[in-house]
Amino acid sequence: MYQLVTANMIMEQKMSNPKLILQSELGEKHVESVPPRTAYLPFKRLLDLLLIVATLPITIPVLIVTAIAIKMESRGPVFFWQQRVGVFGKPFNMLKFRSMTTDSEKNGSQFAANGDSRITRVGRFIRKMRIDEIPQLWNVLKGEMSIIGPRPEQVKFVEKFNRTIPYYAKRHVVAPGITGLAQTVQGYVDDENGTILKLKYDLEYIDNLSFAMDIKIVYKTIYTILTGFGAR
Repeated sequence: MYQLVTANMIMEQKMSNPKLILQSELGEKHVESVPPRTAYLPFKRLLDLLLIVATLPITIPVLIVTAIAIKMESRGPVFFWQQRVGVFGKPFNMLKFRSMTTDSEKNGSQFAANGDSRITRVGRFIRKMRIDEIPQLWNVLKGEMSIIGPRPEQVKFVEKFNRTIPYYAKRHVVAPGITGLAQTVQGYVDDENGTILKLKYDLEYIDNLSFAMDIKIVYKTIYTILTGFGAR
């Protein structure tokens, strides 16, 4: 009876603490932050570049129309630069279309909330359709990002999660992506518990990094864009 009660107590403790679940499921597998050993990585980089060139007839008109719409709605820059954390924890400036008011970070970095008043009308549409992410193709060209990979997080949050979430640094062993498994399955998160679940998907992607996995995420991304799933 004593052993049964103890086991139940342990299970309840784990269910109330996502970090314990993460440690239990991953064990020692992700202690070392080393890049995945796969011949696919150089091929993946080539595919990124080919895809950018192939989609230029679509992306260029969308970029132009979006830039005009942003300018017509509000004063301020069309693009928004924000420092994010890239491969091996190296910071870089990620490029996006501006979807919020120009003073959106006057109180510092923060997650976007449902119905966030900082988001403009044009911004709400381009975030739902993921159009605000298209300028990140520039980051892909520079080699700072890939089209598919774990989404790059803000420096402030990475510093915090490195301290509070087990194995969080492991998500930085590959180039961050414009889209990724977590974004197509889980959507936007705005707290630590959601970030833990997001990390599980990121590590699943890294563990199974392959052409087949990337194709799967491409199809999921198309569905995400068409439905607006997970956008804020």
